[in-house]
Amino acid sequence: MQATIWHNPNCGTSRKTLAILEAAPDITLTVIEYLRHPYKKEKLEQLFADAGLTARDALRTRGSRAEELGLIDGATNDTILDEMTSDPMLVERPFVETEKGVRLCRPQDKVLEIL
Repeated sequence: MQATIWHNPNCGTSRKTLAILEAAPDITLTVIEYLRHPYKKEKLEQLFADAGLTARDALRTRGSRAEELGLIDGATNDTILDEMTSDPMLVERPFVETEKGVRLCRPQDKVLEIL
């Protein structure tokens, strides 16, 4: 099975999710460090739709500029998506995609739902 993780090596939850994926049998893993290779808007839209989330649901409010940018209250999903493509720290992490679906893996054990 193919799995892709959008990974932040500085995030403990992301590291734990990556460890679960690396230990899983028969997984071909792609690791995308999204701070080095930022998301495209279309990819975020697809990930959120496949995970059943809105941009607001996936907005990282802690440790980001979300409040400063006015994204916490009243911003549209399109505005949030535009800001997320400019500043990937605004996206909660980690996202994992497999043929069984997409999950925002918080907590890290959520990844088991799609393995």
